[in-house]
Formats: sequence, C-alpha cells, structure tokens
Amino acid sequence: MSFPILQQYLARLADPAEVARSPSSLWLDVAGRAHGRFFNCTMTSVFHPVRELDSGTAVACEGLVRGMSAEDEGLSLWRLLENAASDDESVELDRLCRMLHAINFFRQPDCERLDLHLNVHGRLLSAVSSNHGHAFRRILDALGLPLARIVLQLPATTPQQGWLLGYVADNYRRNGFRFAVQAGSPQEGLALLERVRPDVIRCDARIARDWEGMARLLSAAAARNTRVLFHHAEGAAALAALNGIAELAGVQPLAQGHALDMPRAVLPATLVQAAA
Repeated sequence: MSFPILQQYLARLADPAEVARSPSSLWLDVAGRAHGRFFNCTMTSVFHPVRELDSGTAVACEGLVRGMSAEDEGLSLWRLLENAASDDESVELDRLCRMLHAINFFRQPDCERLDLHLNVHGRLLSAVSSNHGHAFRRILDALGLPLARIVLQLPATTPQQGWLLGYVADNYRRNGFRFAVQAGSPQEGLALLERVRPDVIRCDARIARDWEGMARLLSAAAARNTRVLFHHAEGAAALAALNGIAELAGVQPLAQGHALDMPRAVLPATLVQAAA
C-alpha cells in the first residue's frame, strides 16, 4: 500500500539539503528508518505483533520506542516521560513518539493488513485540557495516513479517575480513533465495557487465573464487537491458559507476548505464524 504524501515527506527527511534548510527532530537513517530526538535522547520504533490466538494471524502491531541499537533494545518511553520536567514536555514527547511510530509503520509494505496500536501515557490524560486526539489527527491527515487503522491504548486508571477516562475516550472517539482500555480483572473489564464501550480490552495474561470470569468477559465483549487482547503472554503455560479460557468462552481472543514474538523494527513478514 502506498501513501504518496508520506513518501514525499520521507524524501524530504532523506535529503540533507532539505534537512539543513528546515531543521527537524526527525530524520532517516541509510535504511530508511525514521529516528527522533528529544533533548539528549535519540529514539526509534520497534513493533510488537498482536495475533489471533488460534491461527497465529498477525492483525496489529504495538509501536514501542527504543534507543538506537543493533539489538532493538533500549530506553523506555515511560522512563523518558517520567523524567520530562513539565506537562508540556511530556505532551511534546508523546506526540513525537506517536508520529515516529506512524511513520515507521506505514512506510513498510507489510503494514497493509495490520492495525497500529499506540500507547497514551497516564500523564497525558490530565496534561491535555480538551479535545484529546485532535492534534494527532491533524498530523495523520497532513501525512495522508489512515486514521481508521490506529488504536490508541489508554492507561489504567483508578476508580476516582473514571470520569476522566470517559471524557478522554469520548474525545478520541469524536476525533475518529478507536481505543483500548486496560482491565485488571474480569469484573473491571465488564464495567469498562459497559461504561466506555472500548474497541479493545487489554488484560495481563500473567494474572488471568479466573478462567470462568475471563470467559464471561470474552463472551460479553464479543457481543459488543469488542476484542479482548491478552498481553504479556510470556511462555507455554500462559498460552495454554489462554486456550483454556477461549475454549470455555467459545470466543478467540487476541494475544501478544514473548511466547509469540519479540519486538522488532521490521513488521512481521507474513500474516500467519505458528504460535510458539
């Protein structure tokens, strides 16, 4: 899939003369991979696939920021945000990372049938006063990138922040984004399903011990066209538990974790990969 406006933008980033005329916090390396700079930190993107549990089909990738290294390992976005001196700086960094991930994702041919999941840091919920998602929507529109392929992952919130989560979710929906929420238990997932009507509910596979509760969540979510994504699936035992939950529910969830993939700069080359 070709994105002509993005290609034009990448050509400018790759042109030393153009970069010299218009200094930017973004640039391309010799392989065409976009990098960004925030204060003294240099960063780029890696992508962690999200797969259908039963077939192993990759349906999305989560964009993660990393320091530049040959091993695709490095600094964490959250650590950078925690060290940002002000709310304004944290907003600037968050938007820079999302733009960086969007560029590095949609420049690759294998993005065609994948969605891009992007994190929103908890500090951003209160730092942005209104119209969450508007600025990022303008960036995507300017680059000619498909808004419908983006899922924004909202952070976990406390019960006291329920109103804030609802407000932010409504803003993202109004700006055309799909969004995911974090659920620490089946009960919380069911409550979020009712209250904010998310597109994706993220659950930690490491604590998915209540098989019957999780199966009820899967069934209720499926009835509302919401997907349940189990992240941190880190081994064979976790995958076995998720398969047991799926069998109870009669619904297949999404899965993500090191038992299936490691984050890499390059998107999965095939749409189907056998689960490890």
